[in-house]
Amino acid sequence: MGYHLLMAKAADNQLLPAYLVVGDDSLKKEAVLARMRVRLEKLGDLSFNADSFDAETASGEEIVSACQTMPFASEKRLVVVDDAEKLKKPDAELVATYLASPADTTVLLLICEKLAKNARLYKAVSALGKTAVIDCARPAKRDMAAHVRNMAASHGFTLTDGAARSLVELLGDDTVRIDNELAKLSLAGSGNAALTEEEVRRVVSREAEAKPWDLTDALSDRNLARALSARMRMPSASPYSLLGMCVSRIRELICARSVLAAGGNQAQIAQALKMPDWKVRNLEGWARRYAEDELRDALKSALACEREMKSGADADAAFDAWMVSVIKQ
Repeated sequence: MGYHLLMAKAADNQLLPAYLVVGDDSLKKEAVLARMRVRLEKLGDLSFNADSFDAETASGEEIVSACQTMPFASEKRLVVVDDAEKLKKPDAELVATYLASPADTTVLLLICEKLAKNARLYKAVSALGKTAVIDCARPAKRDMAAHVRNMAASHGFTLTDGAARSLVELLGDDTVRIDNELAKLSLAGSGNAALTEEEVRRVVSREAEAKPWDLTDALSDRNLARALSARMRMPSASPYSLLGMCVSRIRELICARSVLAAGGNQAQIAQALKMPDWKVRNLEGWARRYAEDELRDALKSALACEREMKSGADADAAFDAWMVSVIKQ
């Protein structure tokens, strides 16, 4: 269930005494906190009835004491604990014990990136009700572009598929940063036309450092422009590490081609590589972009590249030349 629906239900019904806001999407977590504050501000002045704690430095006694404090001129208090997964075990135990009989005059928001479902604190919150755990996970990488297009719609404009993919490529998966850039892009629109990739790249000037898989995916797709763009945005990446990752990908492509040549399918590719289906969903298409001898030549030239890098040559230049030669061969 999405966080918007969860918060809507919470608004329609009596608030629970605690919620666990869990996930790596900072924008969603900020939205949950903002909605909760709006909800509680209708019941009284939060300036006298709110406490915030950093779990890394706060004690369980402090958090429980704040939760048990009576509100002043309001029906409810708000207690927020950031990075709740960093609570020391004794402190997490104290909070979990409190949740067995929580104050009905306080809403406790435990905000974290991840927390094991078998942790006592997780179980204590989830036992409060079906809506007590609010999922704020980022969309999967394969769904990020579609998610960005939905985010753009909330700013009153649309993006082409290419523009959305470019925004993810330039900014990574930090939804807060993406949302900030979308706010700027909303001013660059021209009528009802969807913003294009070129317009996005012109407006978004600060690029995020690319991830290694951005490069290996571009190599697999034989997309030289995208590979070079990713490489330019990886100033701290080790060329030795990148070469190793590319070689691993080439071996996966060789395996995929072998399975396909024998009449196999995506499920059999996943089985051969001992990977989940979703992780190999693009391998079938990528494998068809290379002939088998091209992939084997790429492995041989990778060995020569590694020798060159270790012989004292410029390692970055040697890797870049190898990468270009593989894609263009």
